[in-house]
Amino acid sequence: MFQTLPEHRPATPLLDRIDDPAALRQLSPEQLPELAEQLRAFLLYSVGQTGGHFGAGLGVVELTIALHYLLNTPQDKLIWDVGHQSYPHKILTGRRQQMLSMRQAKGLAPFPRRAESLFDAFGTGHSSTSISAALGMALAARLQGRQQKTVAIIGDGAMTAGMAFEALNHATHTGGDLLVILNDNEMSISENEGGLASYLRNNLKNRSAGEQTAALFGTLDFDHIGPVDGNDLEQLLPALQRALANNRPQFLHIVTRKGCGFAPAEADPIGYHAITKMEPGGKPVVKKKPTFANIFGQWICTAAHEDQRLVAITPAMREGSDLVAFSKQFPERYFDVAIAEQHAVTLAAGFACEGMKPVVAIYSTFLQRGYDQLIHDIAIQELDVMFAIDRAGLVGEDGATHAGLFDLAFLRCLPGLVIMTPADEQELRHMLHTGQHHQGTVAIRYPRGSGNAAITNATLQQLEIGKSRLIRNGQRIAILNFGPLLPEAETAATQLNATLVDMRFVKPLDTTRIDELAHSHSLLVTLEDHAIQGGAGSAVSEYLHQQQLDCQLLTLGIPDQWIEHAGRNRQLSECGLKAKQLIRLLTAKANNTSR
Repeated sequence: MFQTLPEHRPATPLLDRIDDPAALRQLSPEQLPELAEQLRAFLLYSVGQTGGHFGAGLGVVELTIALHYLLNTPQDKLIWDVGHQSYPHKILTGRRQQMLSMRQAKGLAPFPRRAESLFDAFGTGHSSTSISAALGMALAARLQGRQQKTVAIIGDGAMTAGMAFEALNHATHTGGDLLVILNDNEMSISENEGGLASYLRNNLKNRSAGEQTAALFGTLDFDHIGPVDGNDLEQLLPALQRALANNRPQFLHIVTRKGCGFAPAEADPIGYHAITKMEPGGKPVVKKKPTFANIFGQWICTAAHEDQRLVAITPAMREGSDLVAFSKQFPERYFDVAIAEQHAVTLAAGFACEGMKPVVAIYSTFLQRGYDQLIHDIAIQELDVMFAIDRAGLVGEDGATHAGLFDLAFLRCLPGLVIMTPADEQELRHMLHTGQHHQGTVAIRYPRGSGNAAITNATLQQLEIGKSRLIRNGQRIAILNFGPLLPEAETAATQLNATLVDMRFVKPLDTTRIDELAHSHSLLVTLEDHAIQGGAGSAVSEYLHQQQLDCQLLTLGIPDQWIEHAGRNRQLSECGLKAKQLIRLLTAKANNTSR
């Protein structure tokens, strides 16, 4: 049992011999426990150096070894649901020497990525997709006449999503050669919620656990094995061999410990779900400045004291959305629906129909999963629901799977929505207050991390819907900023003597302001932390075209490409959105623009 993170690379002579799973399969079964110990030590060291997802990988060390030992990967396919648990897999599949580049620019991706390795059969960043993808691969192999084992490894947290059960239902209908491994560690990021989680927890406490879980999944016509201790190779290897010996749908229930082998993570699996890189002495880097999520968490507690109608809904993101305090102060008005974004959205619709004020706290990248419900169940019925959309825009090291670059495009096309983009933390407070008191569907998108505003306890303002804020007057160029890139815009505007407007609202647009600027400036520039296609700049372009206004427009944002994992500042630089780059670009553009 490890008590601290290693500051120096541990000695791992057995692991160092494993450059691919073929080498792993040359070991004797008796050597595998020692390999697991060394793999766990190296994982602790490498993640301590780079930061990243932590607890889930520690829990599946033995499972990862066993799967690659018994399967002929990459010909046989492993699909790791979500991908948080895939670090041991990366280490054993030829990427050990690259682990210190994890989550850095040009380094290893934080999740499985097909372009990175033949052993990454499917790219996974969102949860609950593994069984569907694995079934498609198994059926393709059958149609093509190939012998192939296909294994989906899904956590009990991810199993709460409806998509997982849709895939299980279809798998038995097709009779595909598929093994589903339920990695049951009683956790997603927070404690698992819901009937399935309770069922699994309760069953494991009594002797008939295997019989009862067999009944649950046996009704779907899966051959069921388990529960098995997934951290004990002596139990795990024969159970896997038995499951792999069949060529019809198999279900193996294993029980693991999140953070297994590292005492602090076993004691605090929530806190060690993911970690930042370590400072000397083995202590994590401490970020003291409140984040946008912290501002939301503070606001919603205050608002709930004042407004008894307010309820908070989250799809298993209590910590990330900073609803911990709310969940303790207002447990009867806090609803963690588990990983079930579609349900979260329609649950909010039901609350709104009965006169409550639901606030859905959700990441931009996860709101994509509930889009039909947003349209059909909320927008069409013009319900009074507020979406607090966290992690909007570039998110840094988590990369393309978690970037929130498309919400404006899929939201602003819906009639009746109000969409706000705070430039800083103070503005977020005012917008949340405005959304609380607005009757209708409201979306407020804000970025990961902290901004530049000093937080004060100033009286909250109810903003005029669709009204922008003039920051400075200038000449020739007018910059229309949407969201958290305001500091870059301010530097550029000052250098260029440009007009700068904090637009605040993507929908409705401040068309009066746009009219004024189009008539008094030769160049309008929109700036946003969002895909250029379909974003706020597109909205301004559409308006200028509709009104036939004779003004040059330059739309700046995230280009039409996938932005890979790196620090957020580097990502912004790659997209040309830092102040120095804006100054160079706008200077050249202004010199070529005349009225």
